[in-house]
Amino acid sequence: MRSSRLFRSVAAAALLALVAGCGSSGSRPTGAAAAAAPGATKSGSATAPDPSAAAASAGPNAPEGGPGAGLPESAAAGTGVPESVSAALAALPPDLRARIPRFPPAPAATRVALPGGDKAAFFSHIPTTQKVAFITIDDGWAKNPLALRLFQAANVPVTLFLEVDAIKDDPGYFTPLKAAGATIENHTITHATMTRLSYPGQKREICGGADRLAQLYGDRPTLFRPPGGAYNGTTLRAAHDCGMKAVFNWTQTTDHGKIFYQGTPKVVKPGDIILMHFRPRFVDDFLAVLEAIHKNGLTPARLEDYIP
Repeated sequence: MRSSRLFRSVAAAALLALVAGCGSSGSRPTGAAAAAAPGATKSGSATAPDPSAAAASAGPNAPEGGPGAGLPESAAAGTGVPESVSAALAALPPDLRARIPRFPPAPAATRVALPGGDKAAFFSHIPTTQKVAFITIDDGWAKNPLALRLFQAANVPVTLFLEVDAIKDDPGYFTPLKAAGATIENHTITHATMTRLSYPGQKREICGGADRLAQLYGDRPTLFRPPGGAYNGTTLRAAHDCGMKAVFNWTQTTDHGKIFYQGTPKVVKPGDIILMHFRPRFVDDFLAVLEAIHKNGLTPARLEDYIP
């Protein structure tokens, strides 16, 4: 009996580690992952309808599925939905449009206190009683063409922790995501496991990642997520010396359209940081995160707003 319990515990821990982090080698799509996503491209992007084609087929009289969906822009404006959101909703296939909840505006952020000294702060949860949660997306391997429309239609803040190696085949993919309101932050150059590196090695990955993202997108990141969630005191010191204000892990994770809760009760709580990735099931993952936040009476907020 004891051995059976031990086996189940080890198996559960292994599964949690698999879905939570990217792993020490990054989340580069493997042959198995590509096979699990019919129509995946060489870059790991799942095929999806062209947004402009979807808009044309939906038309002004498409079935209602979200706030203002299927209405002319003037009518949508009367519902309190911004015209840009209405247009993005209309451009999505009806089955996706129906799954996008509407959130109230996020409250004015109450910023956390950061410790002084020579180390960056560390958070896996934002200490707040405000009814907010935070959406974070890692890496950048699978570049789903529907991501932009989903971001625009959901009209919520998102933080992208980008890995330089994962985005280098198509860095321009993330430019319109940033223009749509996403904030780009740092996830290293090569997705190296921080705890296996010396201070110079960690600094090279963190500073190099921030510098390259600044070259590509104009703003230098100030937040850092260690690959696989592996960090130590040296990581916090190197992050600080590279200009990072804080280092982030997560509270809940998402994969294959399912939320994996890290504790009990299995709910999204105020201040939770939700982790997902640019993976072949990106659409299902993003919609699952929106649904979980909405179901628990919260609204997505911008992580950066809570860091002074």
